[in-house]
Amino acid sequence: MKTIPTYRPMRRAFIALAALSVPLLLASCATPASPSLDAAIAAPYRGDKAQARDVYRHPKETLEFFGLAPTQSVLEIAPGSGWYTDILGPYLRDRGTLYEAQYVPPQAALSDGEIKGNASFELKLATTPAVYGTVIVGTLRSGQFSGLPQGLQVDRVLTFRNIHNWIEDGQIDANFRAFYTVLKPGGVLGVEEHRATPGTSLQQMIDTGYVTEAYVIEHAKSAGFRLAGSSEINSNPHDTKDYAHGVWSLPPTYRGGAVDRERLAAIGESDRMTLRFVKP
Repeated sequence: MKTIPTYRPMRRAFIALAALSVPLLLASCATPASPSLDAAIAAPYRGDKAQARDVYRHPKETLEFFGLAPTQSVLEIAPGSGWYTDILGPYLRDRGTLYEAQYVPPQAALSDGEIKGNASFELKLATTPAVYGTVIVGTLRSGQFSGLPQGLQVDRVLTFRNIHNWIEDGQIDANFRAFYTVLKPGGVLGVEEHRATPGTSLQQMIDTGYVTEAYVIEHAKSAGFRLAGSSEINSNPHDTKDYAHGVWSLPPTYRGGAVDRERLAAIGESDRMTLRFVKP
Protein backbone atom coordinates (compact mmCIF):
# COMPACT_ATOMS: atom_id res chain seq x y z
CA MET A 1 0.00 0.00 0.00
CA LYS A 2 1.23 3.44 -0.88
CA THR A 3 1.84 5.70 2.10
CA ILE A 4 0.39 9.21 1.85
CA PRO A 5 2.76 11.71 3.42
CA THR A 6 1.45 14.12 6.06
CA TYR A 7 2.23 17.85 6.27
CA ARG A 8 1.64 18.52 9.93
CA PRO A 9 5.04 20.17 10.48
CA MET A 10 4.25 22.68 7.72
CA ARG A 11 0.81 23.30 9.24
CA ARG A 12 2.40 23.97 12.63
CA ALA A 13 4.82 26.35 10.96
CA PHE A 14 1.90 28.13 9.29
CA ILE A 15 0.09 28.46 12.63
CA ALA A 16 3.24 29.86 14.24
CA LEU A 17 3.67 32.33 11.41
CA ALA A 18 0.04 33.39 11.69
CA ALA A 19 0.39 33.89 15.44
CA LEU A 20 3.48 35.99 14.86
CA SER A 21 1.61 38.11 12.32
CA VAL A 22 -1.16 39.10 14.74
CA PRO A 23 0.86 41.64 16.77
CA LEU A 24 2.36 42.97 13.55
CA LEU A 25 -1.12 43.47 12.12
CA LEU A 26 -2.33 45.11 15.31
CA ALA A 27 0.69 47.38 15.31
CA SER A 28 -0.03 48.43 11.75
CA CYS A 29 -3.63 49.31 12.74
CA ALA A 30 -2.61 51.31 15.83
CA THR A 31 -2.88 55.10 16.07
CA PRO A 32 -0.22 56.69 13.85
CA ALA A 33 2.78 58.17 15.61
CA SER A 34 3.24 61.91 15.83
CA PRO A 35 3.99 63.45 12.44
CA SER A 36 7.39 64.74 11.44
CA LEU A 37 7.86 68.49 11.52
CA ASP A 38 7.38 68.64 7.75
CA ALA A 39 4.17 66.63 8.00
CA ALA A 40 2.84 68.75 10.88
CA ILE A 41 3.42 71.92 8.86
CA ALA A 42 1.81 70.44 5.74
CA ALA A 43 -1.18 68.91 7.56
CA PRO A 44 -4.54 69.84 5.99
CA TYR A 45 -6.17 70.62 9.36
CA ARG A 46 -4.08 73.81 9.54
CA GLY A 47 -6.08 75.21 6.65
CA ASP A 48 -5.10 77.25 3.62
CA LYS A 49 -5.35 80.59 5.44
CA ALA A 50 -2.83 79.58 8.10
CA GLN A 51 -0.48 77.87 5.66
CA ALA A 52 -0.45 80.97 3.46
CA ARG A 53 1.53 82.63 6.27
CA ASP A 54 4.30 80.00 6.12
CA VAL A 55 6.11 81.91 3.39
CA TYR A 56 6.55 84.82 5.81
CA ARG A 57 6.95 82.96 9.12
CA HIS A 58 9.20 80.05 8.08
CA PRO A 59 7.97 77.70 10.82
CA LYS A 60 10.29 74.79 10.01
CA GLU A 61 13.46 76.88 9.94
CA THR A 62 12.39 78.85 13.02
CA LEU A 63 11.61 75.81 15.15
CA GLU A 64 14.79 74.05 14.04
CA PHE A 65 16.78 77.15 14.99
CA PHE A 66 15.23 76.93 18.47
CA GLY A 67 16.40 73.31 18.63
CA LEU A 68 12.92 71.79 18.88
CA ALA A 69 12.76 67.99 19.19
CA PRO A 70 9.69 65.71 19.40
CA THR A 71 10.61 64.39 22.86
CA GLN A 72 10.82 67.78 24.56
CA SER A 73 8.55 69.57 27.01
CA VAL A 74 7.60 72.94 25.51
CA LEU A 75 5.80 75.94 26.97
CA GLU A 76 4.34 78.34 24.41
CA ILE A 77 3.57 81.83 25.69
CA ALA A 78 0.56 83.86 24.48
CA PRO A 79 -0.47 81.52 21.66
CA GLY A 80 -3.28 83.73 20.37
CA SER A 81 -5.50 81.70 18.06
CA GLY A 82 -2.86 78.96 17.94
CA TRP A 83 -0.99 79.46 14.67
CA TYR A 84 2.15 77.81 16.07
CA THR A 85 0.15 75.55 18.39
CA ASP A 86 -1.31 73.82 15.33
CA ILE A 87 2.23 72.70 14.50
CA LEU A 88 3.63 72.15 17.99
CA GLY A 89 0.71 70.11 19.33
CA PRO A 90 0.77 67.32 16.73
CA TYR A 91 4.57 67.28 16.57
CA LEU A 92 4.88 66.77 20.35
CA ARG A 93 1.72 64.70 20.76
CA ASP A 94 3.14 61.22 21.41
CA ARG A 95 6.68 61.70 22.69
CA GLY A 96 6.78 65.22 24.10
CA THR A 97 4.54 67.53 26.12
CA LEU A 98 3.04 70.88 25.18
CA TYR A 99 1.99 73.51 27.70
CA GLU A 100 0.27 76.78 26.83
CA ALA A 101 0.19 79.99 28.87
CA GLN A 102 -2.33 82.57 27.77
CA TYR A 103 -1.18 86.09 28.62
CA VAL A 104 -3.41 88.21 30.84
CA PRO A 105 -2.53 91.93 31.21
CA PRO A 106 -2.06 92.84 34.87
CA GLN A 107 -3.89 96.14 34.87
CA ALA A 108 -7.13 95.35 33.06
CA ALA A 109 -9.62 92.58 32.42
CA LEU A 110 -9.65 90.88 29.03
CA SER A 111 -12.07 92.17 26.43
CA ASP A 112 -15.08 90.09 25.41
CA GLY A 113 -13.32 89.28 22.15
CA GLU A 114 -10.19 88.08 23.96
CA ILE A 115 -12.22 85.97 26.36
CA LYS A 116 -14.10 84.33 23.48
CA GLY A 117 -10.84 83.82 21.57
CA ASN A 118 -9.17 82.11 24.54
CA ALA A 119 -12.22 79.91 25.11
CA SER A 120 -12.28 78.93 21.43
CA PHE A 121 -8.58 78.07 21.57
CA GLU A 122 -9.01 75.85 24.64
CA LEU A 123 -12.09 74.16 23.15
CA LYS A 124 -10.17 73.32 19.99
CA LEU A 125 -7.44 71.59 21.99
CA ALA A 126 -9.85 69.76 24.29
CA THR A 127 -12.11 68.40 21.55
CA THR A 128 -9.44 67.14 19.15
CA PRO A 129 -7.02 65.05 21.25
CA ALA A 130 -6.27 62.85 18.24
CA VAL A 131 -4.59 65.88 16.66
CA TYR A 132 -3.07 67.71 19.65
CA GLY A 133 -2.80 65.07 22.35
CA THR A 134 -3.10 66.31 25.92
CA VAL A 135 -2.21 70.01 26.10
CA ILE A 136 -2.22 71.73 29.48
CA VAL A 137 -3.37 75.36 29.30
CA GLY A 138 -2.65 77.91 32.02
CA THR A 139 -2.14 81.65 32.24
CA LEU A 140 0.70 84.15 32.70
CA ARG A 141 -0.10 87.30 34.64
CA SER A 142 2.27 89.69 36.38
CA GLY A 143 5.16 87.27 35.86
CA GLN A 144 3.32 84.39 37.55
CA PHE A 145 2.02 81.19 35.97
CA SER A 146 -1.24 79.61 37.10
CA GLY A 147 -3.02 76.48 35.95
CA LEU A 148 0.26 74.71 35.16
CA PRO A 149 1.87 71.91 37.23
CA GLN A 150 3.58 73.08 40.40
CA GLY A 151 7.35 73.28 39.97
CA LEU A 152 7.10 72.77 36.20
CA GLN A 153 10.46 72.55 34.37
CA VAL A 154 10.53 72.53 30.57
CA ASP A 155 13.07 72.20 27.78
CA ARG A 156 11.82 75.10 25.67
CA VAL A 157 9.88 78.32 26.19
CA LEU A 158 8.73 79.81 22.89
CA THR A 159 7.02 83.10 22.14
CA PHE A 160 6.14 84.67 18.81
CA ARG A 161 5.46 88.38 18.22
CA ASN A 162 4.40 89.19 21.79
CA ILE A 163 7.15 91.21 23.45
CA HIS A 164 5.84 94.61 22.30
CA ASN A 165 2.66 93.96 24.33
CA TRP A 166 4.66 93.18 27.45
CA ILE A 167 6.68 96.37 27.08
CA GLU A 168 3.48 98.41 26.89
CA ASP A 169 2.11 96.60 29.96
CA GLY A 170 5.36 96.97 31.93
CA GLN A 171 5.73 93.18 32.11
CA ILE A 172 8.80 92.35 30.02
CA ASP A 173 11.15 91.89 32.99
CA ALA A 174 8.65 89.96 35.13
CA ASN A 175 7.91 87.65 32.20
CA PHE A 176 11.54 87.02 31.34
CA ARG A 177 12.20 86.11 34.98
CA ALA A 178 9.25 83.70 34.89
CA PHE A 179 10.64 82.07 31.74
CA TYR A 180 14.04 81.70 33.38
CA THR A 181 12.50 80.01 36.42
CA VAL A 182 10.42 77.51 34.44
CA LEU A 183 13.25 76.44 32.12
CA LYS A 184 15.58 73.57 32.95
CA PRO A 185 19.31 74.41 33.10
CA GLY A 186 20.46 74.41 29.49
CA GLY A 187 16.91 75.07 28.31
CA VAL A 188 16.19 77.47 25.47
CA LEU A 189 14.02 80.57 25.27
CA GLY A 190 13.07 81.15 21.62
CA VAL A 191 11.91 84.65 20.68
CA GLU A 192 10.49 86.00 17.46
CA GLU A 193 9.53 89.68 17.44
CA HIS A 194 8.91 92.61 15.09
CA ARG A 195 12.27 94.36 14.68
CA ALA A 196 12.73 98.13 15.03
CA THR A 197 15.54 100.18 13.56
CA PRO A 198 18.41 100.60 16.06
CA GLY A 199 17.94 103.76 18.11
CA THR A 200 14.13 103.61 18.12
CA SER A 201 12.81 105.14 21.34
CA LEU A 202 10.82 103.18 23.91
CA GLN A 203 7.68 105.17 23.17
CA GLN A 204 8.06 104.48 19.44
CA MET A 205 8.36 100.77 20.21
CA ILE A 206 5.11 100.90 22.16
CA ASP A 207 3.33 102.94 19.49
CA THR A 208 4.49 100.94 16.45
CA GLY A 209 4.92 97.39 17.78
CA TYR A 210 8.50 97.25 16.50
CA VAL A 211 11.19 96.53 19.13
CA THR A 212 14.96 96.84 18.84
CA GLU A 213 17.06 93.70 19.16
CA ALA A 214 19.29 95.48 21.66
CA TYR A 215 16.31 96.11 23.97
CA VAL A 216 15.21 92.46 23.93
CA ILE A 217 18.74 91.16 24.47
CA GLU A 218 19.39 93.59 27.32
CA HIS A 219 16.26 92.57 29.22
CA ALA A 220 16.75 88.85 28.59
CA LYS A 221 20.31 89.07 29.92
CA SER A 222 19.06 90.97 32.97
CA ALA A 223 16.87 87.95 33.76
CA GLY A 224 19.93 85.68 33.62
CA PHE A 225 19.78 84.44 30.03
CA ARG A 226 22.74 84.12 27.69
CA LEU A 227 22.29 84.98 24.01
CA ALA A 228 23.15 81.76 22.14
CA GLY A 229 22.29 82.78 18.60
CA SER A 230 20.41 85.08 16.25
CA SER A 231 19.03 84.34 12.82
CA GLU A 232 17.80 86.24 9.79
CA ILE A 233 15.23 83.53 8.98
CA ASN A 234 12.36 85.97 9.44
CA SER A 235 13.95 89.14 8.12
CA ASN A 236 12.12 91.25 5.53
CA PRO A 237 14.19 93.99 3.86
CA HIS A 238 11.04 95.36 2.16
CA ASP A 239 9.53 96.40 5.50
CA THR A 240 10.05 100.18 5.82
CA LYS A 241 8.54 100.33 9.36
CA ASP A 242 6.96 103.75 8.83
CA TYR A 243 3.25 103.06 8.56
CA ALA A 244 0.29 104.99 9.93
CA HIS A 245 -0.82 102.09 12.11
CA GLY A 246 2.58 100.68 12.93
CA VAL A 247 3.25 97.01 12.34
CA TRP A 248 -0.50 96.38 12.34
CA SER A 249 -0.74 98.13 8.96
CA LEU A 250 0.88 95.07 7.35
CA PRO A 251 -0.73 91.72 6.64
CA PRO A 252 -2.40 89.84 8.10
CA THR A 253 -3.94 92.64 10.23
CA TYR A 254 -4.37 95.48 7.68
CA ARG A 255 -5.53 97.93 10.35
CA GLY A 256 -5.79 100.66 7.73
CA GLY A 257 -8.44 98.71 5.85
CA ALA A 258 -8.41 99.21 2.11
CA VAL A 259 -6.00 102.18 2.25
CA ASP A 260 -2.78 101.28 0.43
CA ARG A 261 -3.67 97.61 0.84
CA GLU A 262 -2.10 96.43 -2.42
CA ARG A 263 1.26 98.03 -1.59
CA LEU A 264 1.22 96.65 1.96
CA ALA A 265 0.32 93.18 0.72
CA ALA A 266 3.31 93.26 -1.61
CA ILE A 267 5.61 94.07 1.35
CA GLY A 268 4.38 91.03 3.26
CA GLU A 269 4.68 90.53 7.00
CA SER A 270 7.06 92.47 9.24
CA ASP A 271 10.83 92.31 9.46
CA ARG A 272 11.53 90.16 12.52
CA MET A 273 14.34 89.23 14.85
CA THR A 274 14.71 85.54 15.74
CA LEU A 275 16.74 85.04 18.91
CA ARG A 276 17.78 81.96 20.89
CA PHE A 277 18.60 82.43 24.57
CA VAL A 278 19.92 79.75 26.95
CA LYS A 279 19.53 79.36 30.68
CA PRO A 280 23.07 78.52 31.87
